[in-house]
Amino acid sequence: MARMPHHQATTTPDDRCPLCGRPLGTEHVDRHHLIPKTFKGRDQYPIHKICHRKIHSAFTERELLQTYHTWEALRGHADIAAFIVWVAKKPAGFYTRTYTANKKKGR
Repeated sequence: MARMPHHQATTTPDDRCPLCGRPLGTEHVDRHHLIPKTFKGRDQYPIHKICHRKIHSAFTERELLQTYHTWEALRGHADIAAFIVWVAKKPAGFYTRTYTANKKKGR
């Protein structure tokens, strides 16, 4: 997946979400920094809003920086892998609220 300049998030109908692999479509598309902005990350990648929310509901900014700063590492986490299996059956524009994991709430 090509990175985008930090100010741009234009997608084409053929683009795919780098997390779940589904077509991005044109609704509910966010941008994700693999290196969090908090830690000077600039590169942004188009991603489904629900996938983006899932990442940030599961991990702190520091965890994203230290461990989960690649798509492979994110997809390798058990909670994210289970989410990908679930969301794979949904249409590209699907969105629903994502809840913060209890594990993260306790930090």
